[in-house]
Amino acid sequence: MPYLVAAVVLLGVLCLLNLLLTIGILRRMRSRNDHPGPLFTLGPGSPIGSFSVETTAGEPVSDGTLTGVVGFFSAGCEACHELLPRFAEHARGLGRDQVLAVVGGGDETAIRALSPVARVVAADLGGGPVALAFQNSWTPALYLVGDDHKVVAVGSRMDELPAWNPRDPVVGTG
Repeated sequence: MPYLVAAVVLLGVLCLLNLLLTIGILRRMRSRNDHPGPLFTLGPGSPIGSFSVETTAGEPVSDGTLTGVVGFFSAGCEACHELLPRFAEHARGLGRDQVLAVVGGGDETAIRALSPVARVVAADLGGGPVALAFQNSWTPALYLVGDDHKVVAVGSRMDELPAWNPRDPVVGTG
């Protein structure tokens, strides 16, 4: 009997160690943006899908009214938390109506930080209408949407998006 107990305890410890190592690997992959497939299904020139949502402030946002920068963030994403200050600074310069932030997982800190400078949509980690419209399943993810409601540029860091000013006469692919 003592051998059986020792074997079960040893098996439990090994399973716990395996779980901790797996979580560590996944966190490292996510923070380095190592992703087995393409990060962005929608690329430049792609139209965004249809959606209609309300922001945390009760403002309606839809695919027909969306232009500017769209950022996807999630709770527990280290790279998202590193990007957040630069995104907020960039959003402050563009103006709140030109920035949409989709925050998954109930990250109240991110929602509070972004609400003064961006329209914020709280979403489930599994997606939501905006994530489905952009076919987005990865965070952080940034999109620049033109006046024609098509994707102009994509990236996972602010320096991957081209400089854009909402007062520019034409933004879009045509």
